[in-house]
Amino acid sequence: MKIPFSPPDIGQEEINAVVKTMESSWITTGPQTEKLSQMIAARCHTEYAACMNSATACLEMALRLLGISNGDEVIVPAYTYTASASVIDHVGAKPVIVDIEPGTFHIDYDEVGRAVTEKTKAVIPVDLGGLMCDYDKLHEIAESKRGMFHANSELQDAFGRIVITADGAHSLLAQRDDGKCSGELADFTSFSLHAVKNITTAEGGALTWRSIAGHDGAAIKKTLMLLACHGQDRAFKPDGEKPFWEYDVEFLGYKHNMTDILASIGVVQLERADQIMEKRRSIFKRYDEAFKNMGGIRTLDHFTPLGSSCHLYMINLVGRDEIARNTFMDKMMESGVATNVHYKPLPLHTAYKKLGFDISDYPNAYNMYSTEVTLPSYSKMTDDEVEYVIKCVKQVYNEMGL
Repeated sequence: MKIPFSPPDIGQEEINAVVKTMESSWITTGPQTEKLSQMIAARCHTEYAACMNSATACLEMALRLLGISNGDEVIVPAYTYTASASVIDHVGAKPVIVDIEPGTFHIDYDEVGRAVTEKTKAVIPVDLGGLMCDYDKLHEIAESKRGMFHANSELQDAFGRIVITADGAHSLLAQRDDGKCSGELADFTSFSLHAVKNITTAEGGALTWRSIAGHDGAAIKKTLMLLACHGQDRAFKPDGEKPFWEYDVEFLGYKHNMTDILASIGVVQLERADQIMEKRRSIFKRYDEAFKNMGGIRTLDHFTPLGSSCHLYMINLVGRDEIARNTFMDKMMESGVATNVHYKPLPLHTAYKKLGFDISDYPNAYNMYSTEVTLPSYSKMTDDEVEYVIKCVKQVYNEMGL
């Protein structure tokens, strides 16, 4: 049996939706993009959402909206994909990388508190694997540091504290036991709609935000969409408004808009969201049950009150190292099961080494990475495929004496 790592769950409904959009008079940013934005906002319990061409674009536009730039600092965990940190550099600010909590994949909250300076404008926590961070703790930290915060934009002044701009690339559809959803807990939350995510548009992203005192949500959305489309207001005016062709470029923006072709996929995906999530949860529960008495394997608890989207099923080989981890993955591949690693900590990459970061300063991130393996989990996975992955894990586990 051959088990791929994470193929997209695309069916005839999505195909039909794309064809319908292709046959319409509007294939770039238009009614389907707006419909998807409204659906995501409703799902996340927010008033508005803005769809763009990637989660990276969403996160960067949030920083630009806030006016974060040269001389500012933004805190980010060492254990994440580069997009979480590269956007900080893109806007001219300084990434301040902190370690993760021992034995978890979440940012170390105590380290966040210690890393705050008078230059700190935001923190980017990461919901790795779909398991949400403790946003109550993060808000407590932000509130406790109000006296150190110096706003340099009108929007920053409205917050009066460090802004929590979450990387929720993995956590769309996650919900806490108290009913609060990913997307309504941080000040801003960026979601990925990439091909391997629970909900996909092939490529794409969405940004949600909480209400901000003194600032109209519709105006914030307009500014975000201007940022994502060259700063240009719409070229075509309502019927009767002259001249109909006239437009303006309000500022020098960027090119990050989502197309209706891609949005039409996401609309159908969100209509199937409950079905998709039910399947993913069932896979995670079967893995949990299968591995619970295997002492050499540590699993995450995705069913805690914090909530999870059950995006990545990540395990650690207890007491082992990179060599053993790689051997484990090789043996799984020999059995036909594709696995992956999420992620190499930022300081292991050349780009971050050049910025002066050293992995020795992030022992918790390195320890988690060196023994981490991500198992296949996707909503089209059959019961037989799940059982085969479990069988292979146990077989390799016994062969290696884990």
